[in-house]
Amino acid sequence: MQKVKVILLFFLISSFSACDLFTTRDPEQPEQPRSNYKSAVTPEILMENFTNSLSEKNAQNYLNCFSDSSFSGKEYQFIPSAGSSSLYPVLLDGWTKKSEEQYFNNLISHIAPDQPITFTKNNEKSSFQGDNSIVYTASYFVVVTPNDNAEKKYEGELQFNLIRDSRQVWTIYLWQDIKNSQSASWSELKGFYSPN
Repeated sequence: MQKVKVILLFFLISSFSACDLFTTRDPEQPEQPRSNYKSAVTPEILMENFTNSLSEKNAQNYLNCFSDSSFSGKEYQFIPSAGSSSLYPVLLDGWTKKSEEQYFNNLISHIAPDQPITFTKNNEKSSFQGDNSIVYTASYFVVVTPNDNAEKKYEGELQFNLIRDSRQVWTIYLWQDIKNSQSASWSELKGFYSPN
């Protein structure tokens, strides 16, 4: 009987060791949100980051596109399109980087996870300024589909004033929105989703 117990114990121990029960395994990597963000060492990469942050609905990457005065010496500013501030007075309250953060987080909370923010641009032009900044202009078309599935379209022209900061990274320090049609402009999108 003792011999049977020893044999049984031997098989039991060998089956546990075969299952690697007592060995540690490598931890699983935490799930990371997909991101195409790169350090914006050129204005082209900055614009790529801006576009990707919208399609990925990545608030941190979106905010990284805007100037941080501690690195650039310039506070971020937004100039809304004509007429939009009468609809949304919040646009006149000194729209800052914090305002961008609040608007963008509120916007993405109203869009289904599988729905991107579509941003297309045309007629892009860039011109270097005497202070080593760049003025970038383009016509834009933005499409968002909130949770109610009613697609909303915004179009106009944007002017970004770009600067390379002390980290050698390009950022947007001034955004001017220009309404050029009967369609709603990006300013109206910001005003509508501003939590203020």
